[in-house]
Amino acid sequence: MTRIAFTNVRIFDGSGEDPYTGDLLVEGKRIVEVARLPKRVSTDDARVIDGKGRFLMPGMTEAHTHFSWNDQPSLAAIQFMPPEEHMLWCVRVAKRYLDMGWTCAIGAAAAKPRLDVVLRNAIDAGEFPGPRYLAGSQEITTIGALGDNTLPHMKFEELSFGSVCSGPEDIRRSARTFIKYGVDHLKINLSGEYIAGLPAEMSPFAEDEVAMLAQEAKRYGKRMAAHARSSESVKQCVRHGIEMVYHASFADSEALDMLEAAKDRHFVAPGIGWLIRTTYNAAEYGITEAVATQMGYKRELEIASASLREMHRRGIRILPGGDYGFAWMPHGTNANDLQYFVDYIGMTPKEALMAATRLGSQIMQRPDELGQLKAGFLADIVLIDGDPLQDLSLLTDPAKVQLVMKDGVVHKDCATPVPPHAALHLAGADTPLQEQGVKEALAEMH
Repeated sequence: MTRIAFTNVRIFDGSGEDPYTGDLLVEGKRIVEVARLPKRVSTDDARVIDGKGRFLMPGMTEAHTHFSWNDQPSLAAIQFMPPEEHMLWCVRVAKRYLDMGWTCAIGAAAAKPRLDVVLRNAIDAGEFPGPRYLAGSQEITTIGALGDNTLPHMKFEELSFGSVCSGPEDIRRSARTFIKYGVDHLKINLSGEYIAGLPAEMSPFAEDEVAMLAQEAKRYGKRMAAHARSSESVKQCVRHGIEMVYHASFADSEALDMLEAAKDRHFVAPGIGWLIRTTYNAAEYGITEAVATQMGYKRELEIASASLREMHRRGIRILPGGDYGFAWMPHGTNANDLQYFVDYIGMTPKEALMAATRLGSQIMQRPDELGQLKAGFLADIVLIDGDPLQDLSLLTDPAKVQLVMKDGVVHKDCATPVPPHAALHLAGADTPLQEQGVKEALAEMH
């Protein structure tokens, strides 16, 4: 059995404790010992990696992943990629995530029906490197809502971004089709989205349609996720047991009360990076700050910042990730969310790292073997050159993410050259809050 010893490392173990200097020993797939200096692990018959004071932490979980979003500036550009090329794209992007220390990911919807399932199966079979992955369905939507990009003069639904349904029986057919394909969870678009020309505060699904999705998911033992920006859509998530709530920007006091009362059953992955980067970093692609303001994104960012701070105060679980894979927020830069959690939600850097590690193990449904550096846990481990608790941007730099281990196997080694395209540093990623309106909205919460 392979033994690997990390010595002289600063250990962030994901338990909530402050980092400490120590050693860690891996045998096979699992961590067998974590020692705090002056205690040391045995290095007999082990490969020894001298950390020289570098930062050792659990692998991270991206809770709102779209591997099939292809770093393009529009939904149409994503959907119209031919399926053969699209599958190859997903394989390459999965490796990019693992290169950057994301050892787990939740598929928040695929651009084509089976992309997520095929990718998950290939990763699990060891055919290609990638995070351990839970596969989502296409976005289940309704006529005229987010994900319905069929043209009025064409009835080819296979060209649509989502699975377009109308009425409970359509929902049943769509859900059962994706379940047949082998998804881990079903995704439904319960609200609008400005970039699709739809108000984010709209809630297009009738109650009996959402109830049908929940009924079918329960029947087949599947989880559910929802694109839910509007307040009503958040309430629908709670009423119908949709565990993974994506966005939740406009959650009002009633929605917050409902989430808090059921906080042991729900996760919120807000995708706040989408709001920030679309507002301030998409000018090259035609979305200037003025355009983003007109669309509604600046206002949504102000309101979401305030509501997410309140969720954090109430102990509702908030996890990083969401909608990376557009041109102005490409795959591989996902760790920008951690600084955004500090700047916009009021987390400490430690809380942000805990959201990416320990909370990640909970949304992956494996809290007893993932998300911490602890004896008996699976060896998903990342070695960072520098201290992310002092500078979270280190986690966006492929040269600083020096070693990545998944299941006890070193995927990215300290000696591995870093390809220049592994991730992109985006201008302004670490800029502080820029708008007085955001500051005022946050101040009102105190």
